[in-house]
Amino acid sequence: MVHMNPGIVYALSAYMIWGMFPLYFKQVADVPALEVVMHRTVWSLLFVMLVLLVRRQWAWLAVVVRQPKVLGAFALSALLLSSNWLTYVWAVQNQHVLDASLGYFILPLVNVTFAYAFLGERPRRGQWMAVGMAALGVVWLTVQTGHLPWVALVLALTFGFYGLLRKVAVLGALEGLTLETLVLAPIAAAYLAYGVWHGDSVLLQGPTTTLAWLVVGGPLTAIPLLLFAAGARRIPMTTLGILQYVSPSILFLLSVLVFKEPLQLPRLIGFALIWGALVVYSLEGLFNSRRGRLAPADGVA
Repeated sequence: MVHMNPGIVYALSAYMIWGMFPLYFKQVADVPALEVVMHRTVWSLLFVMLVLLVRRQWAWLAVVVRQPKVLGAFALSALLLSSNWLTYVWAVQNQHVLDASLGYFILPLVNVTFAYAFLGERPRRGQWMAVGMAALGVVWLTVQTGHLPWVALVLALTFGFYGLLRKVAVLGALEGLTLETLVLAPIAAAYLAYGVWHGDSVLLQGPTTTLAWLVVGGPLTAIPLLLFAAGARRIPMTTLGILQYVSPSILFLLSVLVFKEPLQLPRLIGFALIWGALVVYSLEGLFNSRRGRLAPADGVA
């Protein structure tokens, strides 16, 4: 009997949940995007604090107290994360799920570029070829539509920079999300209190089902992140890099098949260029990984 690596199950589950997020945000489509983000922040914080309470996992707070730079770094990552959330929710509520999928298709290639620019990593020739093809796809889409695909670029760049900060961070996924939501919580609480004070908050006027969906946003935010962290520890980066295309693929299918967003031929050509870039990127990674595994054996006399 064949047993699948549990790391693949964890990571695949995370990417599938992220890909299905538009179905969730459609349930709160009547709530302004900014208010959705504020609720998501508060309920995420309560959920992760509960998890930390159950696990008695508080030692990381000493790191934050001793190193103020840690708090500063996570304040910046919290800003990037909230910007990403806001753009994503707005995109779903305004029929731009296709643009959101484009952003997350571009993301792996943005990560390659950022690794070169900020971490001193040297991408291989095939990776640069993939980045160039993706850039050509973005230029093509810009020319065809008359404007930059800003939703896709904002999502890719904010999450790319967020991932860069988290890569060098001293806290793990759960602790990091807790600190980020702690930083954002005062702003979120003030925003929600202001809405209640003026009588136009969903907390006062919204139906019970909408309020329930907003509360569910807390665990929906944290659970896939924890699954992803568990998966990333158990499988190679090459495997993780291929699995990350599951999320934007689901977004693409939802946008065309469920939300009926238009996909004209010129736009499809732009997507095809970026898909081609991802094929080059994935095959190059698999080939390089396989060559790395075989190299020691080839050198044995």
